[in-house]
Amino acid sequence: MQIGVEMSKALENKRVFVVDDNEIIRAALQFMLHDEFEAHEVPTVADAVEKAKSQPPDLIIVAESLPKAAGFELFGRLKQPAPNAKILVVVEPANTAYGKECVVAGANGFLAKPLKIEFVRQKVDAMLGRSTGGVTIPLTVLNVR
Repeated sequence: MQIGVEMSKALENKRVFVVDDNEIIRAALQFMLHDEFEAHEVPTVADAVEKAKSQPPDLIIVAESLPKAAGFELFGRLKQPAPNAKILVVVEPANTAYGKECVVAGANGFLAKPLKIEFVRQKVDAMLGRSTGGVTIPLTVLNVR
């Protein structure tokens, strides 16, 4: 177990899919989350949809390249087998405007790189309505709706 992991959160067993065609980013995000969540690396949207049929996620983290390639209807496809799942899009720092477009189009929030473990966990906690354990971060700061 990593330093700074709250055992009660780890026991909650929230399921998170990390959907990214970049294996390194996908693995990094999964590593950042695996101690507090049931985190799954999923390489494609089709794989995520199929996996969600038997293991519906609470949160789906998506690389910005995926909605750029498939369009914003991607969010609906991901939610079809998991209607209660939240969607978080990871964007490059220069593309926060695109992150806001994703939120308007159906995502629940976005996360701008660089990906730091503390911020990623705080953002995921906020998306799942979990207590951050101390400091309160306004949802407007976290780009969450």
